[in-house]
Amino acid sequence: MRRYWLVFSQAVTVLLAAYFVVLTLKPEWVHQRPAVSTATTGVTLSEAPSLPNNAIPAGSFRVAAQKASQAVVSINTSKAADRSSADDPWFRFFFGDQGSVPQSGLGSGVIISPDGFILTNNHVVEGATEIDVVLNDSRKARAKVIGTDPETDLAILKVNLDRLPVITLGNSDALQVGDQVLAIGNPFGVGQTVTSGIVSALGRNQLGINTFENFIQTDAAINPGNSGGALVDVNGNLMGINTAIYSRSGGSMGIGFAIPVSTAKLVLEGIVKDGVVTRGWIGVEPADLSPELMETFGVKARKGVLITGVLQNGPAAQAGVRPGDVVVAVGGKDVANVSELLTTVASLKPGTATPFKLQRRDENLEVTVTPGKRPKPKPQPQALPQR
Repeated sequence: MRRYWLVFSQAVTVLLAAYFVVLTLKPEWVHQRPAVSTATTGVTLSEAPSLPNNAIPAGSFRVAAQKASQAVVSINTSKAADRSSADDPWFRFFFGDQGSVPQSGLGSGVIISPDGFILTNNHVVEGATEIDVVLNDSRKARAKVIGTDPETDLAILKVNLDRLPVITLGNSDALQVGDQVLAIGNPFGVGQTVTSGIVSALGRNQLGINTFENFIQTDAAINPGNSGGALVDVNGNLMGINTAIYSRSGGSMGIGFAIPVSTAKLVLEGIVKDGVVTRGWIGVEPADLSPELMETFGVKARKGVLITGVLQNGPAAQAGVRPGDVVVAVGGKDVANVSELLTTVASLKPGTATPFKLQRRDENLEVTVTPGKRPKPKPQPQALPQR
């Protein structure tokens, strides 16, 4: 009897060991449902096991998408017809009578406050006579423009609705290349869409899109209609406002740009508190260092921004800055190109003295500049559309 018991226990041990080996190396053999022959088709099918209720698949962005998408809205705009061209007899001769059909536009926005404030792009609402916002829960409301900042291409809208979902603002300064992100918006008007990708680059600033550029570059698909939508991290926190794409076809090619939420917060604060964004200004003409300019001005610096002109009686001139000086740092922050200098000076508070590190030929200097208020940009004349 003892011998039989020993054989039985050894067999059980071997079977258990084999089970654990299979469970470790080939778990699908254990969890796979048995083949089932359906009564309707007679086809033998193999079905995967059902996940427990509310279980989230590994690697899913479900939680982040659900958290952020509630606060992303679609924006529909309409503009009055432009009669300046339609009243031209030559325009009517070539293009016919366009009548008074209003123009429509499409974009996205992000609810950032339970008070109804919505962050979007300026180019989404620029020139619009009517702005309608559609929430993810299908509610609709007419929006009012609180303020715009064309130099960063941002705008603040407001709607009067209750029980508004609000997105959580993240820390865009903590983003690193390779971090996973999601882009949420309404591309081509098909409805709210979530795409995923990574942060491809940071600090893109010489694209010629805005005056102040510090873009997050991502390969998450961004298409027309996504402008003003949310770029969020894997926790659903807002990292940026989707603004532009590089494209030869009009669709996504894996190169999209978003304005960091850190910039958006500064614009929001200025517009809500003062009705306008106030920026610093020192009255200089800067240029990136080049061999030709360095030879012309006798510059020996290897880094920084060359000052080619100084406005008479401007803040920089009053502090002793001269043409040919190279700005190396502003307020303890190094500057390497014109875009960085422009952005850094713009972030200074007018009337507050700030140290500037300069290099003048072989001499290192430090001067104190009290920035003034940056003048408003002059509107550029718009050319007739090319057809």
